[in-house]
Amino acid sequence: MADRERFVGQAMEHMPSLYTAALRMTRNPADAEDLVQETYLKAYRSFDSFQEGTNLKAWLYKILTNTFINSYRARRRRPEQTELDDVEDLYLYRRLGGLEAVAAGRSAEEEVMDLFTDAEVKDALESLPEQFRMAVLLADVEGFSYKEIADIMDVPIGTVMSRIHRGRRALQKALYEFGQARGLVAQGR
Repeated sequence: MADRERFVGQAMEHMPSLYTAALRMTRNPADAEDLVQETYLKAYRSFDSFQEGTNLKAWLYKILTNTFINSYRARRRRPEQTELDDVEDLYLYRRLGGLEAVAAGRSAEEEVMDLFTDAEVKDALESLPEQFRMAVLLADVEGFSYKEIADIMDVPIGTVMSRIHRGRRALQKALYEFGQARGLVAQGR
């Protein structure tokens, strides 16, 4: 209990400067917050190894930097994830943009999204089943990683990946049907 109070009393005052450093490293406020949180967790767990009388701020920065480097290395070791291997992911591309959109220098997604109002996209999102909608929103709107979503939703990463994939497919289908209803896509194409 005394160690906990000592840690809080000494280490917490450095949080603003650690956050600023983390923001410079990650260039993303959410990632910076995660990095600082992980740094403080590691520091708390190993506070008994901190030598009293040495520079606590430097010790915290070392933990922050090592944590950032280790997470950066871990990300680099992961293979690029692509969903192009699933033909259905190209559903809207084949139907609404094709090579003409690429030739114009815009992605198929940009071409397609210009055809829909924000309300139609919101309605399509709202039409998804809850578990798929949450996974898609957390990934594509909030920008969380699969691991973070797994923690938030309290499910395995494989389940998150499946829900995002199925949710995106259902969203594509809903937007395609909106496109057909508005005459943007020929019926039966």
